Amino acid sequence: MATPRILITGGAGFVGSRTAALLASGLSRSEPPRLRLLAHRSRPAPSGPAGRVEVRRGSLTEPDSLRGVCEGVDTVLHLASQIGGDPALCGAVNDAGTGALLAEAERAGVRRIIQLGTTAVYRDGCHLRAAEGELALEPVSPTSVSRLAGERRVLAAGGLVVRPHLVYGPGDVWVVPALAEFAGFLPHWVDEGRALMSVIGVDDLAGVLAALALRESVPRGEVLHAGRPQPVSARELITETARITTMPLPSGELTYRQAKDWRGAREDPGWQRRLSLLAMDHWYDSSRLWRLLGTAPRLNFREDFARAADWYRGRLRGPGAASGTVPVGEPTRTAAGAHSAA
Repeated sequence: MATPRILITGGAGFVGSRTAALLASGLSRSEPPRLRLLAHRSRPAPSGPAGRVEVRRGSLTEPDSLRGVCEGVDTVLHLASQIGGDPALCGAVNDAGTGALLAEAERAGVRRIIQLGTTAVYRDGCHLRAAEGELALEPVSPTSVSRLAGERRVLAAGGLVVRPHLVYGPGDVWVVPALAEFAGFLPHWVDEGRALMSVIGVDDLAGVLAALALRESVPRGEVLHAGRPQPVSARELITETARITTMPLPSGELTYRQAKDWRGAREDPGWQRRLSLLAMDHWYDSSRLWRLLGTAPRLNFREDFARAADWYRGRLRGPGAASGTVPVGEPTRTAAGAHSAA
């Protein structure tokens, strides 16, 4: 079997750095794949056998810098994205940048592309065990709109899009910090914390992406949801966050309707979105993914979540904790921004 040759964009990001490290380690293969990382600026490559990890300078916002980046590559793992900030920059990275990368991949004859997408492209609402293809696509933020445009490019090119929902673990600056900020603003259970959520640890997600990159074949022009096989409830997620940090547990009960009108909520344009994400069902059926890979996460949710305890303790007591500015609209952030991602 020929040695896989894989290009990774976003290899310095939250998910990408772990995916690159897993692939560089060789996983269960006797011979690790050859990796090429696209980096906007020079960054350390993941450790691996000498000569098997190459860092190439380039940016998704500068198509000329991508020339030749896909030469000799058989798989592109497109994990870079711009989250938040200037809407024009979101479009330049997530949409036009993806188009430029795909054009280069086509020119070089790359046979497959795997992209890390997001469930934020769906119309907001109650999503209960939703399978791929069931939900309307109706993103609202500039980030989500541009990411959907990039996903559509990948799907049209016969690529595979992997959509997680909430990704937790060391390096997470969005999901649990936003949850803590939310609980500080509204310190009560909403509908008893019954809402079901799809979550996945960053190491499990990296393992999924690495396994897909090494497979002989993957679905073409399709979407796969990526979450733990079973959802967690809002109550479980909040309880586990409180258990490993100093965040107090909520007390008392509110209905969802009461929470929508919570004091101060009317002055916060993002409140309804955050409330929906953290107090309404967002469970996406990931069974197709786990059947394809023939595996499942090794640890249960509580054990896996606890591995990030040190990270979250530091994050929630550090500068900016509970600042009231943590967004939740794009829970699958994979990089700190365009420059680090591209």
